[in-house]
Amino acid sequence: MPYKFTFDLSKVPRFFFTEIALISYQKGMHKTFLKKLQKIILKFRIQEATGLNLSDSLVLLQDLIDLQAVNMIERGKFLQTKKRALFLPHCSRKYMDNRCKAVFDAKIPSYTCAHCSPDCLVNKADYLARKKGYDIYLLPGGSCIPKILKTSRYEGIVGVACGEEMKIMGPLLNSMDVAGQAIPLIKNGCANTIFNMETLVKVL
Repeated sequence: MPYKFTFDLSKVPRFFFTEIALISYQKGMHKTFLKKLQKIILKFRIQEATGLNLSDSLVLLQDLIDLQAVNMIERGKFLQTKKRALFLPHCSRKYMDNRCKAVFDAKIPSYTCAHCSPDCLVNKADYLARKKGYDIYLLPGGSCIPKILKTSRYEGIVGVACGEEMKIMGPLLNSMDVAGQAIPLIKNGCANTIFNMETLVKVL
């Protein structure tokens, strides 16, 4: 969990970040737009919805809006790819103890979902992505990704993680000429993290 704070964006309308990123990207003012985030945070009462202070809200929104813009820029390239993988955070599992039957392979390193809980986010994402031909990696952390990318030459990657972790992975994907699409967590932490399934369906 790279952020030094926890957040829950489940009370913020889903279209919020997409619309802001789309408008700023289309008008060619993406970077300058980020400087006006403080007014946006106050106007939309993001602090109240998330429980974050102004400084942390600024960091979070800058990252999320930046990711939306990168997704739009990379989308065309991503759609041309054939060999793809989905990286999921293991902290989005329903259970983080022995009730979860996922099997860990230290050689990769990654878990393999055992589909033990029908209402588990990871189970649903795994099932959906496999139907679309994706390889699935349920990761204990972002540090596993370089090894996976060096072993398996993927053309396209969909990653679910917090914005801070995705920023770290961006240069790696660029250096390996891998087209990426990012799905940010809307609730972070060490367990019971949440991502939006509708967003995942659209991105996949």
